[in-house]
Amino acid sequence: MPRDVPLPPLNGLRAFAAAGRHMNLRAAADELGVTQGAVAQQVRGLEGHLGLRLFLREPRGLAFTEEGRAYHTSVSRAFEQLVEATDALRSAPARVTISVTPTFASKWLIPRLSDFTEAHPGIDLRITATERVASFHADGIDLAVRQARPPFGASLRADLLFAQEVVAVCSPSLIVEDAPLNAAGLARLTLLHDTHDLWPRYAEEAFGNAAKPARRLRFNQTTLSLDAALAGQGVALASRFLVQRDLKAGRLVRPVSHVMAGGLDFYLLSPRQGVSSAGIIVRDWLCAVAKCEAG
Repeated sequence: MPRDVPLPPLNGLRAFAAAGRHMNLRAAADELGVTQGAVAQQVRGLEGHLGLRLFLREPRGLAFTEEGRAYHTSVSRAFEQLVEATDALRSAPARVTISVTPTFASKWLIPRLSDFTEAHPGIDLRITATERVASFHADGIDLAVRQARPPFGASLRADLLFAQEVVAVCSPSLIVEDAPLNAAGLARLTLLHDTHDLWPRYAEEAFGNAAKPARRLRFNQTTLSLDAALAGQGVALASRFLVQRDLKAGRLVRPVSHVMAGGLDFYLLSPRQGVSSAGIIVRDWLCAVAKCEAG
């Protein structure tokens, strides 16, 4: 419908729809909780707005005109659609979209999602795994987890989840002795690199650049290098919190004791204004779990 066509008054449409269902003004008034006179007046007002008659007033009640019958079918359908849309809106779960890196999603968030969904079944949590910087408004993102360092924009709230503490990990099948590896021992293993390329700095801090590994494998995501480490393909570097579950379960071990401060910590970012109540619940849950594990 063109926007310059004025819509009929809503009260008139409601009165017409009710009167057409009952074909009786008194019954329509009882349904709407108003007087019979009010229904009659609203229907007359609608007819005046449209410039045509919708009902014939007969001794036994009402009868549709030809135009009134066709219009009632359309008006009734429109009200049914409004009821269905409102019911769907009220019954739909609250939706929260969080943007995280693929490694954070697979190695930390996904293993803990069952706890969240059990505690908050009414929240539809949607996870977008991407390395690119997300736009809260343009991409429809409510929350984001990123490696970064302050300061942040004035429009953003930043909650520190984990400091970046980088450790070396590998499958226990690669380690013969319980003692940490020295430079020569590490040099005999394959180093698994990701796009962060932290091995040169880590080796320098741990061994003074004495380690000269003969073999390297390179991956474009940290999660792939960790999967390779779990498969016994070599030694990977990762933030300690990302591998804590695998270390505790014995799937990974730390062949080198050195811990390197990475400098790019993991922050939960959210707009300072406009976060939904469901978004606040997700934000608080993430912060609480991270605090518990970091503490």
